[in-house]
Amino acid sequence: MRKDILGDIRYLKGVGLKRAALFNKLEISLIEDLLYYFPRRYEDRTVITDIGSLAPGEYQTVRARIIRVKERPVFRQRGFRIFEAVAEDSTGRLSCVWFNQPYLKNYIMIDREVMLFGKVGLYGNSPQMQNPEYEVMSSRSSDGAEPNGQSNDSLNSARIIPVYSLIEGLSQRMFRRLIKTCLDEYLPGIIDILPYDIRQRNHLLNIASAVLNMHFPQDALRQEEAYKRIIFEECFLMQLIFGLKRYKADKIIGTAHRLNEDFLKSFEEGLSFKLTDSQDKSIAQIKKDMSSPNPMYRLLEGDVGCGKTIVALYGCMISVSNGAQAAFMAPTEILAQQHFRVISHQLSALSAAGGCAYGASHRLKAGLLTSSVPLKEKQKIYNEIKNGTIDILVGTHALLQEEVEFKDLSLVVIDEQHKFGVYQRMGLLTKGLNPDCLIMTATPIPRTLALTIYSDLDISTIDELPSGRIPVKTYLAGEDRRGWVYDFIRQSLQSGRQAYIVYPIIDESERLELKSAKAMHKDLKKNIFSDFKVGLIHGKMKQKERDKVMASFRKGEIDLLVSTVVIEVGIDVANASVMVIEHAERFGLSQLHQLRGRIGRGTHQSHCILISDAAGDESGQRLKVMVEESDGFKIAERDLEIRGPGEFFGARQHGIPELRVNPLENMELLQAAKKEADALIKKDPRLGLRQNTGLADILQRRFPDYEKIAEAG
Repeated sequence: MRKDILGDIRYLKGVGLKRAALFNKLEISLIEDLLYYFPRRYEDRTVITDIGSLAPGEYQTVRARIIRVKERPVFRQRGFRIFEAVAEDSTGRLSCVWFNQPYLKNYIMIDREVMLFGKVGLYGNSPQMQNPEYEVMSSRSSDGAEPNGQSNDSLNSARIIPVYSLIEGLSQRMFRRLIKTCLDEYLPGIIDILPYDIRQRNHLLNIASAVLNMHFPQDALRQEEAYKRIIFEECFLMQLIFGLKRYKADKIIGTAHRLNEDFLKSFEEGLSFKLTDSQDKSIAQIKKDMSSPNPMYRLLEGDVGCGKTIVALYGCMISVSNGAQAAFMAPTEILAQQHFRVISHQLSALSAAGGCAYGASHRLKAGLLTSSVPLKEKQKIYNEIKNGTIDILVGTHALLQEEVEFKDLSLVVIDEQHKFGVYQRMGLLTKGLNPDCLIMTATPIPRTLALTIYSDLDISTIDELPSGRIPVKTYLAGEDRRGWVYDFIRQSLQSGRQAYIVYPIIDESERLELKSAKAMHKDLKKNIFSDFKVGLIHGKMKQKERDKVMASFRKGEIDLLVSTVVIEVGIDVANASVMVIEHAERFGLSQLHQLRGRIGRGTHQSHCILISDAAGDESGQRLKVMVEESDGFKIAERDLEIRGPGEFFGARQHGIPELRVNPLENMELLQAAKKEADALIKKDPRLGLRQNTGLADILQRRFPDYEKIAEAG
């Protein structure tokens, strides 16, 4: 690529220093970042509809002449104005309304021909569009300048239009214009990094054509070909990193742990439950890995409540029985504390039974390190880690601090790995001499996808729940059944059980007509459940305050806990048997399943009630799946079918090198990219051949320290 493509975004014509700050919030800092900032969806505005044929509720495009305009203030809203226009074609008239856009009077004028695109509604019995996108097709503005958005090559009408994920301060029209400027000026400078023979074998567009058609597709077929090319390139680079890691991992010497079977048997006998067949199988795989001289890189996936923590703790027992240490990192303090309680309980049971790790007198000790731990206590923990007094250290990102020095770290366990960046994983692994690494996730991933997207890891799957676990019953209720929902909660509380009510937002919002946790907590506490103890927990509370609330709920001092998604992971209260999720359509399937996993952990039948009046096809399908399915793997498959992998994995997938597009919509293409990457590494494992130096450069630039990642995971 030419050097100027790596230039600062502020130097692009039309951006500047102030607007560049907004671009930076979208993680766009270079010209290249903007070129690769692809639309989240497209709108087909190639079909022009007569006004007389407009269908209410549909997004449609109209070409018409403006016959009337009017601007007026809004009563009791100082400074707020409405701009109205009436457009006409040979079949009828269309009313248009824009809110607080006074500049429109310079462009939307009588006798001007315009293209309008928006959702059709009804004003009385007449069609109306609110805040439609517009394109002036003729005439100039009053100051002689070209009408806003007007050009011979229209960007906003009569074509397939890109729609981007933006923030306040950046409009779609302005962003499209800047993308067009960027493409015109910099697209010729892009050099294709994919070797020509790979492009030919896989029938791929060249990169310039692909980028152009991702932003402004010539037609639907060309956009599909462009997306195919971008997916292939992203997957190919990712698989190169994974391939280099696998190649180097075979040459790295780690710790070949001895298997102290007597000690491990004592640990297992100290459990208050019998391990499932899936847990036994996963443990056998971990034992085999940890007894090998090569470092373990294993993904442990399983449904909510399937017992992953105990399997990971078994790995920790292998480590500490060899006189080494284990680190257990979780993304939140609540989850870290949960793990610490489970681990401490099991270690106490082991000690009470007379078990020890090594030597006759060594009793195992776990430590907890989070950002909220007082400084004096932190210093004590730092010393105990360094001298080996602490055998298993549980914590959050605080484990990555420079002050954390292990005496002999031989196992790293990372929970909910997608919440951590690849460099954070690497940072913890560098605190030992090539330690084994076990990554856990409670987001079940269909195995075919997991084998490809986590191709650098061996995979263990726990696909069964512990015996005696009673499946949660799930119901969908509309707003008209709220009285029944509250009565159901009351009956449960009166029988001695506890309950959660989860809301999507913390505070009330003028823009979102949603019930909020704070407002509803006050109402529930004062008016509806005044005879019970009602608590509140959310992400804006200080950690000490959250810990206090959770401790009270765990002890039974709080009957009903009002919450946000802060309880999504790490909460294990066996007596909680009811969960109500308000505005359930606002949550993804995997998140709903995670929330539901907070109940059903005791001996009582548990119930999850989803409150929603959403009638949308996608929302309705998601909620129906939750009612019908309890298996996390089946839910994951349905989630992928309904919403696609972009939503399933999130816009940014932090557990793997960050991708600009999600690769999982075309498994055959992803597997082809993996095959090509494996073949290239086999021929040139150091990417030293002349034709591959460009690939080495792009890996270094797009994924800094990729060589270290390959070595350290």
